[in-house]
Amino acid sequence: MKTIIRIAKLELSILFYSPIAWFLLIVFLFQCGFLYTGQLGNFITLQATSSNKEFHVGLTNKVFSMPFGQPFGLLSEIMSKLYLYLPLLTMGLISRELSSGTIKLLYSSPMDISEIILGKFLSMMIYNFILILVLGIFVVIGSFNIPFIDYGLILSGLLGVYLLLCAYAAVGLFMSCLTAYQVVAGLSTFVLLALLAYIGSLWQDIDIVRDFTYALSISGRAIHMISGLISTKDVIYFLVIIYIFLGLSILKLKAGRETVPKTVGYGRYVLLVISALLISYVSSRPGLVRYFDATANKNQTLSLNARKIMEEIGDAPLEVVSYINILDQRYWRGQPAQRNADKDRWEPYLRFKPDIIFSYVYYYDSVPDPELYKRNAGKSLRQIAGDYAKAYKVDFRVFKSPEEMKKIVDLEPEQNRYVMQLKFKGKTTFLRLYDDNEAFPSEAETSAALERLTVKLPKIIFLQGQSERDPGGYDARSLRTLTSNITFRYSLVNQGFDVGTISLKNQEIPEDISALIIADPQTDFEPDVLEKIRKYIAGGGNLMITGEPGGSAILQPLIQPMGVGILDGRLIQPAKNHSPDLVLTYMTPAASALSKLVKKAYEDSLTIAMPGVMGLSYSQDGRYRIEPLLMTDAARSWLRTGGSGSDSANLMYNPESGDKKGAVPTALRLVRNINGHEQRIVITGDVDFLKVLDLRSQHIDIANYIFDTSLFGWLSNGKFPIDTTIPDSKDDHFNIGDSGVLVLKYVVLGILPASLLLFSVLLLKRRKKK
Repeated sequence: MKTIIRIAKLELSILFYSPIAWFLLIVFLFQCGFLYTGQLGNFITLQATSSNKEFHVGLTNKVFSMPFGQPFGLLSEIMSKLYLYLPLLTMGLISRELSSGTIKLLYSSPMDISEIILGKFLSMMIYNFILILVLGIFVVIGSFNIPFIDYGLILSGLLGVYLLLCAYAAVGLFMSCLTAYQVVAGLSTFVLLALLAYIGSLWQDIDIVRDFTYALSISGRAIHMISGLISTKDVIYFLVIIYIFLGLSILKLKAGRETVPKTVGYGRYVLLVISALLISYVSSRPGLVRYFDATANKNQTLSLNARKIMEEIGDAPLEVVSYINILDQRYWRGQPAQRNADKDRWEPYLRFKPDIIFSYVYYYDSVPDPELYKRNAGKSLRQIAGDYAKAYKVDFRVFKSPEEMKKIVDLEPEQNRYVMQLKFKGKTTFLRLYDDNEAFPSEAETSAALERLTVKLPKIIFLQGQSERDPGGYDARSLRTLTSNITFRYSLVNQGFDVGTISLKNQEIPEDISALIIADPQTDFEPDVLEKIRKYIAGGGNLMITGEPGGSAILQPLIQPMGVGILDGRLIQPAKNHSPDLVLTYMTPAASALSKLVKKAYEDSLTIAMPGVMGLSYSQDGRYRIEPLLMTDAARSWLRTGGSGSDSANLMYNPESGDKKGAVPTALRLVRNINGHEQRIVITGDVDFLKVLDLRSQHIDIANYIFDTSLFGWLSNGKFPIDTTIPDSKDDHFNIGDSGVLVLKYVVLGILPASLLLFSVLLLKRRKKK
């Protein structure tokens, strides 16, 4: 050990009495200062110019780590540039000895080869630690700039950066053993580091080697730690890389010192590599991986509700079967080369249930894509699929035909899309991909699908027979997008609910439903239908009643006994960029209690858009506790009993014609205790707020789908949707302004680098004199 330390000291003295070490240190300091002050200034500006709450939480992550999931924080940016530093430092470690001939003196010395290699590597570890201390300067500065800074997140990130630096140093040390030319060693190190980053994408379509090459890839390994999650497989990976290249370095130098048969020499290399591959492979198996979430609010771990669901599943077998259609435009997301990426998406769940079974079924079948058949006119489905298999360079024989698939599962209701089927204790449910940028299910959708396997499913039943809105239709009045559209992430069927319809002309209301929805009936209820609904209400059933302007007479027989009425006329809210009958209502404190997501939207003052809405009235007569959920803006909207006109710019408030200003409720919730449970009822003066509206082109931020799904969740007694929110972090503001950032720039971009430069120049001059 003393020899190793002595060699490390000697190597460090050589390193620091040369300009390159100081030059890289100064550049590193300047780069860190530039990135830190840039991120700090950006988010100070965003906080000053935006009310978006996303800019006011998790500031440690945004400045140091992964803002909005992108590698633009200080540590993540620095991590992506480390490969530029280490080859310049390591290229001379052994090459210098080879070119000067001093390697012969080392061979003839009593020192062991392993001591030489370990001593030189120790010197690089110390230099790497100095680089970490430079980063530590900005951690100290950050602790003053960000109250309640997340030290766990930062320390985890620093560990990841340090391990990456050491891995790069081991690679560079080995390449330095191969040549006497330092420049060649440096360039070779760049190439090998690129190969280690790229190897994870090689042969991913071959089952035998997929896991081994993926386990060797260095790409993204430190990102987990920079995000705050430390896992044994990532730590062991870096140790394995260091083990491989230090071992190869020792064997290479030993080959120049001793004479052994070629088979023995090659055997040592093979044994070293195989042992490293085996360690890396075994350590990455889900059942052997251990995790530590270093973040303050544990945002790298499943939410509390998701963890409870995994506990409910327990040790019973859970299987995830992916059905992937080669004719589906999402096929590339599920092709064999994406298997490891798929398992990475499931890693948060494998952490709590490592024995999840994954299987993949590839097939071909018709898809709702008219352009596909136009491009391939005259070809059979099999011929088209065969052409696609050639294009993707896959064996067509592995794809099952439509007839074979029918014997396994019927995917026509799923439009023959890429879909996952979860199987647990004889129950199955689908987990889908969606038509948005994210595509794959998030924790909310995945948790909802898992929960469906363990609980009695909430049934939302829509009444039909009076020309009500259809939850499954495709016409303009349909509520399909919110309720039963399998391609929309936030639809009820993707958030855990079962959605159906019922006609009461020849059926009774089932007792096991969670809620009955009466959505904008157009004709009067027949006496027997009205009686069945009243009986359901009297029995304590949960209910939602929605209407549209002009339909108050139809709803009165139902809502009047509850103490609710409909105001004459319609609400209008003139604006330049939308129709006057589009009313932007505000959520009340009662609405904010529906869910944490609604509460967040309420705190951000987001509105609920209601196109064509009636005002409601109510009286507290003791039968129900009635609370408004949505209210109009008294300053911008009013109740008009006459025509609203078509030109919103010419609309004026006119009390003489009967216009009435004031905040008016447009959605109410009614609660009472009956038959030993709480009955929940929602009444709204609009039904189109249940349609998914996109008003971003009009620069209007609304929270309709969050409010809508939370309403159905409240009606189903909170079983769904699954609340996957985590507590907000405390680091939500800065203790520094723009002027402070300017001063900080002068310090970290000017004074500190200049001081370090002056110190290095004086030291080198003193060394030169000696």
